[in-house]
Amino acid sequence: MALLRRQPAVTHSRRDIVELLERLGSSPKKSLGQNFVADPNLVRRIARESEVGPGDYVVEVGPGLGSLTLALEETGARVLAVEIDRAFAGLLPSIVQSPRTTVIEADALDLGWAAQIPSDSVLVANLPYNIATPLILDVLDHVPAITRMVVMVQREVADRLVARVGDEAYGIPSVKVAYWAGARTIMRVPPDVFYPRPNVDSAVVRIERKQAVADVDRTVLFELVRKSFGQRRKMLRRSLAGLVTEAQFDNAGVRPEQRPEELDVEVWCRLAAAVAACVD
Repeated sequence: MALLRRQPAVTHSRRDIVELLERLGSSPKKSLGQNFVADPNLVRRIARESEVGPGDYVVEVGPGLGSLTLALEETGARVLAVEIDRAFAGLLPSIVQSPRTTVIEADALDLGWAAQIPSDSVLVANLPYNIATPLILDVLDHVPAITRMVVMVQREVADRLVARVGDEAYGIPSVKVAYWAGARTIMRVPPDVFYPRPNVDSAVVRIERKQAVADVDRTVLFELVRKSFGQRRKMLRRSLAGLVTEAQFDNAGVRPEQRPEELDVEVWCRLAAAVAACVD
């Protein structure tokens, strides 16, 4: 089968993507969230924003047909491309044709690939919408070797990842990201740069790992966050009934009549510390 690979510096156009899919006898799978970037300028900008180059190690999740992979290859970085689709995983090495790029067929959510990456790795990806939030949070929780992420996600997901107290999108992902990292939106992305065209806008988010906000019991912390935001219209006194006593609220400097969206990550950590200390 002849493959599209004209010059090393060429990334995929929309025509390239359609032709590759036809030659592969495949089509985008909605169940895997497969929407391929068909804008060479966009993937090159994402590669630039990731600030990687020779000597850096990049993990790309969901490379698909390799649009972003080719742009990352241009930087000179080493790339581990993690692809769940067997057909695409088999095709990608013949598209990229570089000893610096390794392709593995795996479910990125299993995190088995994390054992083979060095410290100070960077995750750069056009993430499938259906795994974006759990993958980012799992990486922050369990893969300290990844110190930076530059990811394209659904705009609504991006808003949740970067939200702060007072923002409408502020919720569980916002608190978890803020505990581990600093996050900001780099750019908005319209749907017409993808094939097939999704029904939503996207955004590119940069997440930079930092020292954790506080040394607290994270199991307690995130359980409190989960319980309270699960009933976000209720006062904390009600949503956390049986988990937090009046004395513990007082020790943390939290008013029981507050609602979860009023607490920033530092305050959540104080409350978790008060609970973990079993103060009553």
